[in-house]
Amino acid sequence: MLDLVFFSSPIGLGHATRDVAISQGLDNISKRFVSGIAASSIISQNGFDVDDLYRPPAFQVKNGKLSKPLKWLFKYYSYYKECKVISSQILKNYHPRLVTSDEDFASLAVAQDMGIKTILITDILKTNFARGIGSIIEKQMNKSMKKIIEKCDLVILPENGKNEDNIVRVGPIVRNTSQSREQLREKFAFHKKTIVVSIGGTDSGRFLIEKVLDIHSRIDSNFELVIVSGPSFKVNHPDIRNIGFVNNLHEAIFAADLVISLAGKSTIDESRHYGTPGIFIPIKGHFEQEENAIELGYTHDDMFRLDKLILEKIDEKRNPKPFDGAKKASNLIKKFLA
Repeated sequence: MLDLVFFSSPIGLGHATRDVAISQGLDNISKRFVSGIAASSIISQNGFDVDDLYRPPAFQVKNGKLSKPLKWLFKYYSYYKECKVISSQILKNYHPRLVTSDEDFASLAVAQDMGIKTILITDILKTNFARGIGSIIEKQMNKSMKKIIEKCDLVILPENGKNEDNIVRVGPIVRNTSQSREQLREKFAFHKKTIVVSIGGTDSGRFLIEKVLDIHSRIDSNFELVIVSGPSFKVNHPDIRNIGFVNNLHEAIFAADLVISLAGKSTIDESRHYGTPGIFIPIKGHFEQEENAIELGYTHDDMFRLDKLILEKIDEKRNPKPFDGAKKASNLIKKFLA
């Protein structure tokens, strides 16, 4: 029997990174992760046991725009059913006292049917991908999701705000580092003004890297471009460093002078936590990324003026805003296991 099974959605890497941050505060608690693909690698490389079982459908992105969202929703529903089968077997094998899920609703539904306590970590309380007839289908999916959320013993939102019902807002959840910025710049060999370009764990952000490569000749030669291209996209350019897939992106963000990224919440929060100026370009039609970007004053169309934005942001004063959401979240989980 385990104290905790932690289901971490492998759709993007932000779920895995914040779950690692939380779990680093869960010493002396027997636990195991369930996730998939690159997210499993992040979790494993941070020293946690993980079952690499989930294979989510990839978003189709063309020219920076989310394509065929209804088709993706149908694939997601099939994936959800597969995850219910997988999570059912996992829970029968491990018999945990508590299930914590980062936006893996299948495991929550199974655990609730089995009478196991459940904690949800989530950025969103409903989705808004589809339009037209697809929105009717998505509305029904949102109703099912709402029922699961209401049945949770606790819902943790990594944002600031008031608590309500079973929802607790703990503030942004980010990973910390024990090294100084100077130590990290030496570690990564950042000897010039450094721009880190990151697209997460899939090639959905390929368009952003391609745009950066397109404007490379117009970027000051005294700046160094460092591409974090993830596990599935290779960049070969004589004047640009590509460090591929890393399990410590938060440290690269801290060491950098500027980060350019998709508008995923975790990367934004790490940028804010460490005070590194950022440019965040959302996938067009991805409601969550577009909402994140708007809060910071960005839209998808800012991709077409990246060269100007880089010059504006590269010398911006660092303004760190340390968050303690990870500590608050781990303390809440501990209470359920006391």
